[in-house]
Order: sequence, then C-alpha cells, then structure tokens
Amino acid sequence: MLKSVAVIVVPNFSIFEFGTAFEVFGIDRTDRDGGVPGFDFRVCAPEPGDIRMKSGLSLHVENGLEATADADLVIMTPFGRDQELPESVLEALRAAHERGAWVMSICSGAYALARAGLLDGRRCTTHWHYSHDLAARYPEIIVDENVLYVQDGTIITSAGTAAGIDACLHLVRVELGANVATAIARDMVVPPHRDGGQAQFIDRPMPQCGSAPMEELLRWMVQHLDQEHSVNELAARLHMSPRTFARRFRAETGTTPAAWLNSQRVIRAQELLESTELNIDEIAREAGFGHSVLLRHHFTKVLSTSPQSYRRAFRGQLAEAI
Repeated sequence: MLKSVAVIVVPNFSIFEFGTAFEVFGIDRTDRDGGVPGFDFRVCAPEPGDIRMKSGLSLHVENGLEATADADLVIMTPFGRDQELPESVLEALRAAHERGAWVMSICSGAYALARAGLLDGRRCTTHWHYSHDLAARYPEIIVDENVLYVQDGTIITSAGTAAGIDACLHLVRVELGANVATAIARDMVVPPHRDGGQAQFIDRPMPQCGSAPMEELLRWMVQHLDQEHSVNELAARLHMSPRTFARRFRAETGTTPAAWLNSQRVIRAQELLESTELNIDEIAREAGFGHSVLLRHHFTKVLSTSPQSYRRAFRGQLAEAI
C-alpha cells in the first residue's frame, strides 16, 4: 500500500516538476470525496538546508536522505544532466529498489536512475529533448522518446512537465485504484488518465544529412507532400539506381523513403490541425494522405492519438468544426 513518499532534490532542481509530485502526494485531501488517503510526504536532500532551484529560488529542506529509507515511493526530481550527483543519492535509489519500493524519475531525473544502474536492460523514457543523449550515454538501457511514461517493474520514468502528473496518477491508480486517482485528478483539474503509451508531441526538424544533394531532395519532398513519390522517380532525381538510392536514403535518414514521407505528412497534418479550420478530409489531401482514413491510420500510429483528439488538445473550441 502506498502511504509514504520521499522526493529527492539536489541543487539546480526544477520547481515545476517538483510541484507535480507535491500536487499529487503532498496535499491533504482526506476531507474530500473519493476516499483519498493522506500521504506521508517528505522532501529530502543529500545535505539538508537551503537548496537552490534552477529558477534561482531556494527551498529549505529539513530531511537528509535517511528519509528515503522506509518510503514506499522515492521520486528523483530533474537536475542538470551534466551535474555531478553525490554517491549517497545513487545509493538511496538503489536501496529503495532493492527493498521493493517504487522508484520514479521525472524528466531528466532519469539520469540519476541510469547512473545508479537501475535502468540497465530496462525500457524507460525522459523528455524527448534528452532522449538521444540519455541513450548514447547509457547504451545498456532502452530509451523510448515517444511516450509519456514507462513502468518497468517497480521503476517508473516519465517525460517532462505534465507527464510527471500522468506518471504519479498512474501509480496512484495501480496502488489505490481508479476512484482515488480520479478524485485527485478532479481536484487538480487535470485528465484522470492519459495512458503512458500516448506520444510526446515532438516537433521534428529537417534532419541533417551527409550530402547536400540528399538534403536538397528532402526539402523538395517536403514541398511536394501532396504528390506520390516512387523510389524510381526519387532515385532518378539524384542520378542513382533505385537500389543505390534506397541504401543511401536509409543510411542518411535512418528509414525508408515511404516511412519518411509518412512521418513528414503527419507533421504537416499536425500543423494544419493546429493552425487552420480545414476539416479532416481537406487536411488529408493537403498533407498528402489523400483520404481521411489513411490520415487517421498514420496519425494514430505515430502519435498514439487521433487527429480529432490532437486538435481538441491544441485548438480548443475549434475542434467542434471538424
């Protein structure tokens, strides 16, 4: 049963992500509807005292890391990814895991779990801005940049900002049931459940390629997403055989021409959903999918949400027009 929560902060920690954990576990809601229990919420640091935040503010912390010794959940808040961490922090995280407690990271807090060796061989996530760096530094772990949070055993990692709320509410749901999680979410005025597999909405810029001709071709493809592009046609534009072109394209982009085009069409659809009043059929044509059924299929495959849900999230009342 989840009763006690210890949150570890170190210098340069992020106030918002710390606040997400506090909002879920640190507020007494025992007098509200929904049967929400009170949590023993503890803030601790390697050296108690005034801990300076990334924002320049300071938080007075009275507890040392001994506060994690019997906590049911230990949360590692974000910190600078190149920042040194005391070995005592890593030891506290390892000890919590070894005795069967839940261990959670929010955003770049995943770096601490990786340094402690807790993510070796495990699937995890962090903010998409850090995902490639985390994977490069720790090749033993499996980083999924396309999700809000991941639970692997008793370890939960989450992406940035609001995804920390999702991860905390997920754990409440697992330990205390949907009614309690919904009651907390209602009090916070946030969605009671966003599945961990839902995609982070990532703005992917044009990739840098090894050759100027390939970069020029990619730009041309983006400018003509509403057209069909065969491998033979694309290869001819670069004066290559189809086989050589397909091999070079994968080497420089990491994927096939068809998959790359579909990803760019999804990005274009995102832009149109956010910034125009076009309906789904019109967006499908403008983005190059041709038909709305193909748009919905590829959009959901890439972002794990529907075009309608995406527009509601980013355009509010405009969603009623589709």
